[in-house]
Amino acid sequence: MNLFNWALKMKGFDTAFAKAELQRIIDIPENQYAAYISEQKKKIVTHHEIYNSFYRNLLTKRDEKDWETLPVLTKSDLQQPLENRLSQNYDRKSVYVSNTSGSSGHPFIFAKDKVAHALSWVSFQHRYNWYHLDLDTSKQARFYGIPLNKIGYRKERLKDKLGNRYRFPIFDLCEHKLADMVKKFSKTPFDYINGYTSSIVLLAKHLKKHQLILTDICPTLKACIVTSEMLFPDDLKLMEQQFNVPIINEYGASEVGLIAFQNKKNQLEVDSELLFVEILDDNDKPVPQGVVGRIVITSFYNKAHPFIRYDIGDMGSLSPQSTLKKPILENLQGRTSDIARLPSGKVVPGLTFYYVTKSIIEEDGNVSEFIIEQTAQDSFTFIYTSERPLNVQEKRNIEKATAKYLESGLKLSYKKVAVMDRSNRGKLKQFTSLLS
Repeated sequence: MNLFNWALKMKGFDTAFAKAELQRIIDIPENQYAAYISEQKKKIVTHHEIYNSFYRNLLTKRDEKDWETLPVLTKSDLQQPLENRLSQNYDRKSVYVSNTSGSSGHPFIFAKDKVAHALSWVSFQHRYNWYHLDLDTSKQARFYGIPLNKIGYRKERLKDKLGNRYRFPIFDLCEHKLADMVKKFSKTPFDYINGYTSSIVLLAKHLKKHQLILTDICPTLKACIVTSEMLFPDDLKLMEQQFNVPIINEYGASEVGLIAFQNKKNQLEVDSELLFVEILDDNDKPVPQGVVGRIVITSFYNKAHPFIRYDIGDMGSLSPQSTLKKPILENLQGRTSDIARLPSGKVVPGLTFYYVTKSIIEEDGNVSEFIIEQTAQDSFTFIYTSERPLNVQEKRNIEKATAKYLESGLKLSYKKVAVMDRSNRGKLKQFTSLLS
């Protein structure tokens, strides 16, 4: 047991019990899994209906036989004092308390009871083991943000030490900082990389620029796990080439834990042991497999705080290959709020701009990163970091692609910056609409 697991145990998180319980669920045969899902849905709803006044007050139209009559919880529903949302017999001292990142625009504080939090942790461990990574012993190169206040900073550094991690600073990713990262890899036997996609992509670009392969520098490296931001196909290809290890996509949220993890068949496999994932349309009705809709999640084991039919704020679909025991998430499209509304009335997902610009402005490796802001219904600003400003032809190409993929007549402006302005957690949001 490493220091981090020891610390969890000392705080009352029984990971040994959680491992045994998770294995029990994993061992349930496929032909009995529907019964397991049905039982857990009934148990968690009944618990919160009895012991949680916040949730009970939402059940105005509940039909006990119809799951779809349960309300869909949104982040804005949860933006009220935590004490109003805790179940009976739970308080801040007896639960794990944290907060969401606020990237959706609706940050809130949440709680998990100790069994639920321990189960979340061992679920991560189980899936990391698919790639022969051991959270007890494997050395992690961590690409995450860090609080800049003294207490928060020291707390995260202590957690890194206990968890056998080294955290790279990602708020300043200039050329000499990236060179320093490469030196650290040459001196440290890292087993895997874990962190925000955009930061890790920048490291891959630096390696390509200098014709370096990361496993030549750090031969112990086995895998790279990217999380929290979109993973695009050309970024995946670049990282595979420059790191020479499997690139693994992880999809989760702090409030519900691991949602899906890439398996050995390159499928984003849902954590069906602890969660139930639905894909709903705008009327809160399930859509057929393969159809994109809102990702809605039920946490089976969190008795301290209800996450029942909780709209995570992302869009995606379930593959037609999905089963109840092995749901496969695909077409993950990012935030439902990341949309651009155009003068014609057309509505497009913000990630469309990624495809508009990616192939055009990165052909020669000049542009390192870019984001797009919608400043008016017909106006967009491309903010980018690069060695030189975009030239006239590159801007003209972007304008042609914008007219093709979006519509003609849009006003485009360009802003070159030295360092990209990331969130306080280090995330980089690809598209932002500044319209109300």
